[in-house]
Amino acid sequence: MSVYESIMTGLTEAVEDAKNSGKKLQRRIVTVIPVKEYQADEVKEIRKSTEMSQKTFAAYLGVSEKTVEAWEAGTNHPSGAASRLLSMIETDKDLIKKFPFVSTEK
Repeated sequence: MSVYESIMTGLTEAVEDAKNSGKKLQRRIVTVIPVKEYQADEVKEIRKSTEMSQKTFAAYLGVSEKTVEAWEAGTNHPSGAASRLLSMIETDKDLIKKFPFVSTEK
């Protein structure tokens, strides 16, 4: 079966299923938890919990040191992927050990 035929078969099945009252095709409800909005003190607390400097924390998150400074000063707020990463670190303090993108020597 060609890719086109496979797609058309799937679409035909979906249309037929939508028309019937007795739905046969499997359905899933997907819920994505919204990205948390972090305040300056929360960002600073998360960073301090990692025992990283602003420079190291910025490197770990893949942002500039100025960005972390602005977050902690309340000038800007993290968003998108940065907020998701902060949420992950906040939830699992060992995340930075599990995924050591930045090495710190003591």
